[in-house]
This record gives sequence, structure tokens and C-alpha cells, in this order.
Amino acid sequence: MASKLGLAGGVPERRVRPIWDAVDSRQFKAALKLSVALLAKYPNSPYALALKALILEKMGKPDEALSMCLNAKELLCSDNAVHIDDLTLNTLQIVFQRLDRLDLATSCYEHACGKYPNNLEIMMGLFNCYVREYSYVKQQQTAIKMYKIVGEERFLLWAVCSIQLQVLLSSGGDKLLLLAEALLKKHINSHSLHEAEALAIYISILEQQAKYDTALEVLSGNLGSLIAREEDKLRMKGRLLSHACNYAAAAEVFQKVLESCPDDWESFLHYLGCLLEDDTYWSKVSTSHYTGLPSSTDSRESKETHLTEEVFDSRLSNALSFVQMLQKDTHDNCVRGPYLANLEIEKRYRLNGRADDGKFMEALLDYFYRFSHLSCFASDVELFFHMLTQDEKAELLEKFSRISEASSTSPIKKIGQAITNFKVQELFGAMFTRSNKEHEDTAIKMVKMFCENLPLSRDLDPQENMHGEELLSMASNILVLLFWRTRNLGYLLEAIFVLEFGLTIRRYVWQYKISLLHLYSYLGALPLAYEWYGTLEVKNILLETLSHHILPQILKSPFWHEAADLVKEYLKFMDDHLREAADLTFLAYRHRNYTKVIEFVQFKERLQHSEHYLMARIESFILQLKQKADSVEEIEFIFENVNYGMKLLELSTKDKLTSLTFNEDLQARPWWSPTSSVNFLSEPYEEGSACFRAKLCNHKPTEKTDIERKSLIPRLVYLSMQAASSSIKENIEPNGLTSETSVVGELRILLDRYAMSIGLPIDVAIDAIAGISKGQKSFKDFPSDVISCINFAVFFNSWNLSSKHPIIPSKDNCSPSSWHIVDSLIKTSIMEQLTHAEAILTSPGSCLPVLVQLVTESFSWHILVVQCCMRSMLPHGKKKKRSSSADQVNLPQLQAIRDSVQCLSNTIQEIQKWLEDQMSMSEENAMDTLLSYVHRRGIEEEPGRVLQILEENAAANNSELGERIAGSLQSWSSASVVRKMVRAQHSSLSEFRQLCHLKLKLLDSLKQST
Repeated sequence: MASKLGLAGGVPERRVRPIWDAVDSRQFKAALKLSVALLAKYPNSPYALALKALILEKMGKPDEALSMCLNAKELLCSDNAVHIDDLTLNTLQIVFQRLDRLDLATSCYEHACGKYPNNLEIMMGLFNCYVREYSYVKQQQTAIKMYKIVGEERFLLWAVCSIQLQVLLSSGGDKLLLLAEALLKKHINSHSLHEAEALAIYISILEQQAKYDTALEVLSGNLGSLIAREEDKLRMKGRLLSHACNYAAAAEVFQKVLESCPDDWESFLHYLGCLLEDDTYWSKVSTSHYTGLPSSTDSRESKETHLTEEVFDSRLSNALSFVQMLQKDTHDNCVRGPYLANLEIEKRYRLNGRADDGKFMEALLDYFYRFSHLSCFASDVELFFHMLTQDEKAELLEKFSRISEASSTSPIKKIGQAITNFKVQELFGAMFTRSNKEHEDTAIKMVKMFCENLPLSRDLDPQENMHGEELLSMASNILVLLFWRTRNLGYLLEAIFVLEFGLTIRRYVWQYKISLLHLYSYLGALPLAYEWYGTLEVKNILLETLSHHILPQILKSPFWHEAADLVKEYLKFMDDHLREAADLTFLAYRHRNYTKVIEFVQFKERLQHSEHYLMARIESFILQLKQKADSVEEIEFIFENVNYGMKLLELSTKDKLTSLTFNEDLQARPWWSPTSSVNFLSEPYEEGSACFRAKLCNHKPTEKTDIERKSLIPRLVYLSMQAASSSIKENIEPNGLTSETSVVGELRILLDRYAMSIGLPIDVAIDAIAGISKGQKSFKDFPSDVISCINFAVFFNSWNLSSKHPIIPSKDNCSPSSWHIVDSLIKTSIMEQLTHAEAILTSPGSCLPVLVQLVTESFSWHILVVQCCMRSMLPHGKKKKRSSSADQVNLPQLQAIRDSVQCLSNTIQEIQKWLEDQMSMSEENAMDTLLSYVHRRGIEEEPGRVLQILEENAAANNSELGERIAGSLQSWSSASVVRKMVRAQHSSLSEFRQLCHLKLKLLDSLKQST
């Protein structure tokens, strides 16, 4: 009504419009000036206050904005409030949402609804608030109230969706579903339904209660006409019939679907399943049917049939006849469904022990003949290959080769067939059975074939896929395998040259970039890996699924700024999405797309429980600690922001770790690194020890343990600092703790958890570090990595110092032996790393990441403990008188601290010397060293032949390639690739050397203080 009278929130619209214009054009200062003038004219207007709050929030003044909003809220909720309109409430909601105070916005709407119980706009605003809070019960109640007021179908569906969300994400399913069904039935009897989405929701409610016959009656009645596409209606009907175990009728329905959509593979699997009365594909409690998510089917899943042999053969024969009819009626050469269906039928014969008289092999050959030129061929038939014996595989390979040689197709199809043959050989395990020479010959053949067919791509747009570009990826994979087998660096360099060559021609091949990213990371050229990751332009949800390619490596590197940028970008996307996900949900409500409502909420739940998200939040805080570890004061300030590490512990409780979701796209990773924690190239090669995805390790439980261990570190660091201080001072009262006992007690509890996350009880872990310090054991006896081992020793030392009942007491009233344990572990760890370290330039998979973690994490935590001890012993500022007896007591501690500082200093100096040695070679000499690995010396089985082909083609200046490709090839050279690699390695070493220099500078200042 206010807008009809020319009012906006009770204020004349002509006075408000200039303010909104200024806000829309981002002229916030001008908008604020106008807002102040408006507020002077209407000092008691909640809308004027809300408008000013909005401007202040946009200007980055959240405290002032909140104060204005609270004033507006007070006016709205006062007894003297004359008018409450939706515009004012909506403006307040926007600001409260930005300030992360949705509860205040909700209370405003609740008050307004109490005052105007029949105002539909305000009630919709309240519903929106509950959507943002994910308060499904209150959503349901509010929607029911709106439905009772106006009787509109949409509000009833809002209520039903809210009930479904309660069923999916909470408890009380059966009774709630009965309520939803009753509400819909009553509405249908009086008003019917008018939207296809409403019908889909109704049927899903019945499905979840296993009322399939009732759902079929609804679908077959007048309401069924709401579904526009007949095929969609038939699919739904077939699903319901199969759930009701009416397999014969369901098979007829799916047969009709296939007649109009012969390429619908999922419908064929359902058709065949119904014929054979196999319910493998139908999950009784599947959510996919009512969320709009695709159901997953795997043709390998097939249980033993209960049908008689005669019935089984008869039904498969009928299916085969139907499929042959589809093949005859299909005139589109791209339709693969009917031919793939033939394979599935013959596979079923085999699974049930029926003789196929070579028909399965014939079906495979027929499929190859028709579709071998398509890039999807190998993935189409991979599951069927599992049914073959080794002899059949060999026979099939030979026949595939003959078909390809005899084929007179176009050059483009010819190269497609060749790629398919290579892929099939890979699927049959040829990668791990051939000799090194055969592998090298295959890689050379692939690279030659790519170069010879480059003219086919001359007229393509740069963003279009080149013909045969998969050849370079496969050639690179073979060269990496040759490196793994022979440990000859030349093959690894050739793998890089091949990929760089391909990217010189076309910069958009993401598969090349991901492989290069991992190869450069393995070679210690992390800046180049980071550069290629940047060219992938990973944004939005891809940050969740693809950032695992670079984030683990960069977090273990000295490149803190780059790591911080990656983590910040990822966390910003996740936080923004989780904050704004409700907007999408409410938009789906408004647009009456109810299946999307459920899908959006489930998607948000999946992201909210993401393992990657939790790990990034923990790593982000640890990264801040590493960056500020030289200053105790700055570290203490950082701890204040996360409640002294308690927030991270709350994020990694047992329940939260159990509900974690893993969303990384591991299929995009190279074969030699199936997960971020596994790299086959760092392991010795064993014949048949790996077969690409077959050796994918079960990484999820390990990652959960890693997350728990990482989440403990910040709190352990904080408690260790407090405990170190308490070992000198008589009493402390840290934030959240009341006494020294609380510090020591909690530290002991967390040490127990830390030890268990490593895989040892605390007593065994203590014995292990003591044994390592005495030379009786090695770090290999510790189940976790060396970083976790030294971290444990550092935290244990702090607890041992402050405990009234230390496990390792002082020896001969001299220095506590726990200090010596840490010092010994520090020396031993670095000695082991540097003794076995080879030149980074020529030895991929170097110890650099471990050294970086030791210096920036384990050593940093120990230095913080040292600083806290010294700060307590040698206070700054006013001179404090100490008794001679106190000095006597602290003297052993002081000597132990001095020894530890000296030990750290000596150890980091050793690292620095090693870094200097690594960087001593000039750039030109380093390049010559690397290139010598790929220069031919007349030996047959050695790297260099692939590079020779690349260089010949780059220098050929072939006019058939077209101006763009020929021009790009002229800019490529192996020397430029090697130069970038050498510089990137040097940059990594230089950055780490700088960090070591800063640590030594800090330690020198500590020496002077003691």
C-alpha cells in the first residue's frame, strides 16, 4: 500500500530515489550524505535508519551499521510503531545478513507477523528468513499459515518440501511423510494440481513410503497430463512398476522409451533388469528419484538369476531381437546405444555360464568397426573387457589392428582408430608387460603420428581440440613409466618436452597442464607448477574439486604468499557459497522448482562437510602461525582469533570427521599420483606393482587421521607456550584456563590424542623418541613422518617441563633430558635428510619439502617454546629483583635453553650450507647438465629420440601446418623449457634459504639474550 501512495517505507519516494541511485552507482559518500539529510527530516523512520545502515555496511563500517540496524529494530518493535512494511524489513534483512546476524532479521519479521498476521508479503519474508537459517520445521509452519490464508498451491508445496527436507536431514520420517501425503490429497480433492513439479513431489512422497500402486494410479490419471514429455512420463512409470515388482509391465514401458530414444543407455539397463527380474539397479531407498540427481548404475553389478535356464534364454533372446530391430531402425551413425546393448546382452550370457559361440567377441569387433574412431570407445567397453581371458584379449588386439589397417576411412577417423588401439592396449595391461625398448618405440610412434597429422588441425580454432591431441598425453605417460623403470632422468625430461610442445601449439589442453603441474612439482620446480595451475583458471566449485592438484605441494613449500592466496581464494568461495546458498534455495521456491530446492540443500550439506574445506581452514591457521612464528606477541594475537586453538578442535570432533565428504576429482590426476599423498615415482619399481587406477590406495581413513592430527597442532602450540612459561613462573592463568594444572592436564590429554593419531599409545611414542635420541631406533620405526615425530617431541618436552610428575626427570640435577631428546631428534633428522640427499637438479622427489616443513613447523614450534621460557626468565621492561635461590633453580633450565638454541642454529646452518651447494652451479652449466640426459650417444635404449622428433618438427617450417601452428612451433625449444625449469628450482631454493636466514637471525638474537 505504501508504494501505491508514493511512499517507500513511510518516506516519500522522491526523497529515497536519489539515495538508491547513488548506492547503485557505488557513490557511497554521496549516498551517506543524502541519507543523513533524510534521517534529519525523518528521525523516527526505521526505513531511513535501515537505509543508512546499508550504506555504512557497504562502506566497510560494520559496527556503525549494526548500531543503526538495532535502532531501527527497536523502533519497529516498539509499541509506538505506526507502520511496518516489507521494504523496511527487507532492507534490514539485507544488512543483518551481511553482518552475519540473521537471528535479528528473523526476530524483526516474527514481530511484524505477530502484528500483521495476514500480511502475505511479510510472511514470505519470514519464510525466507527460516530458509536462510535452514529451520525446516518453522518453514513448514509458516508455509501452512500462508496456504490457509490464500489457498495457493505453491505454499502447500513449500510446506511439503520443508517436510521432505526434515525427512532427509533429520528424523521422524514416516509420520511426516504421512502428513505431507494427507495435505496433498486434500488439496487435490478440492483444487487438483496444476504444475508438473507438484506432481513430481507428490509421487516422490508416495515412493518414499513404498506406495507404488497409489503413485501409478496418480500418474495414470488426469494428473499425468501435467508431464509434457511422454518419455519422461514413461520413465517414471517404468520406475514405479519395477519398484512394485511388476517387471513384465515395466519392461514394456522401457521398451517404448527405447523405441523413441534408442540411445538412452540407462533406460536399456532398466529394461534388461526388468526382463531378468534383477533389481540391482533399483534402490528402494534411493534419493536420486526425488532430488533430480542421476542414479548410478554399474553394469558389473549382476547377481545370480532366479529364473530357469529356459526362461532366462527366452527373455535374453527377446531382448536381442528388440535390440537388432533398434539397430535396423537407427539411421544415425552416432547412436551407440543399440550396439552397446548387444554387448550387454552377450555379457549377461557369459555371467550366467551360457555358451556364446564367440558372439561376445563378435559384438566387440562390431562395436570397434563402427565406433573405434570415437574418443569414448575405450571408456564405453572397458567394463566388458573385464569378461575376457588373456588369450581372448590377445586375439582381440590382433583383430583390432587388422581392422584398422584394412580400413579406408578418412585421416581423421584413422587417427581416432589409432588412439583407440593404444588405449585398448593400455587397458589390457600392456604398459607393464612390454620391454623398455617396446615402450620407447610406442612413444616415438605416438609423437610421430601426432606431428604427421598436425595439418589436419590447421583450420581449427585455437580453442577447438586438435586431432590426435591425446597421443601426446599417452606418449608422456609412457615416458614417465620409462623413468620409473630405469630412473633415467632423460625420460622424465622428454615427458615434459612432449607436453610443453603440445601446449605451444594449443594453450587450452587442460590434461597437458595437469600432467605438467605434477611433473614440475616432482622435479622441485614448484613455481612452474603454480604457473601452469594458474592457466587452468580454476574458479568457483572447481576450487573444491581441482585445487588438490597444487595445494598440498604449495603448503609444504617456502612460497607462503602463494599458498595464502590459494587458501584464501578457496575459503572465500566456500564461505560465500555457504552464506548465499539459501538465496538459491529460496529462488527455487519462488520459481516453483521444488526438486531443485532439495538438490540445493543437499549440495550445501555436502560442501559444508567437505574434507577439503576442513583441511583448508586448519592449514590456513597453521600457515598464519608459520608466517608470524618469529614473534611471540604476534602469535598470541593470532591465537585470540580462533579462541586459542579451541575452534579448530571443535571442527574436528569425531562426529564431524565421520560425516566428512570427499569431493576431489581424482580421475583427473595422473596415473603415477592417484592421490595427493601417493606418488609411485618415489617408490621402487616392481613389475606389475601398479596398474594405473588399480593401485589407487584407500586414502580416506588416512586423511581423516591427518586432519585430526593437524587440527591438534594450534592448540598444542598454544598450550606448549603456556606450559613453557609455567615451568619458570609459579602460577599462570591463560585465557580459558584457571591454573597451571589445567594447562598441564589438557596438554597431556591432547598429547594422548596426538600420539594416537600417529598410531601409537603415548607411552610407546615417548619410548620411540627416547630410543631415536639414543641411537637405538630410527625414524623409520616411527609409524608417521619425521615432522609428526619431532612435533610430538616438542610438545612432550613442554609438558614434561611443567608437569609436577615428569616422565623424564632431570639427570643429576642438571638439564632436563626432554630438552636433550628434542635436540638429538633435530640433529638426527637433518643429518639423515642431508646425508641421503642428492642434487635437486638431477634427482626428482628431493627432500626439500621435508626440510621446509621441519624448519617452518617443527623447529618454529620449538623456538616459540624457547622464547616463552626466556621471556619468563628474563622479563623485559622494568628490572625485577630475583633472589639468588630463584637464579639457582633456573640455572639448569637456562643452560638447557642455551644448548637448544645452539643446536637449532647449528642445524639450520647445515641446511643453509646444503642449499648454497645446490645453488652454486651457474644457470648455463645447470642447463647443460640436464640437456646431457637427452643427448643421443649412440646407445639404442636411451632417451633422446622423442626430443629429436620434436626438434625436427619445430624447425621444419612446414607450410602445410598453417600460419598459426607453424608460427607457434618456431617459438618452441628444449633449451627454453630447461631454462625455465632451472630458474624455478633455483627460486625454490632461494626462497627457502631466505627463510633459513631469518630463523638464524632470530636465533642469534636469542643467543645474545641468554
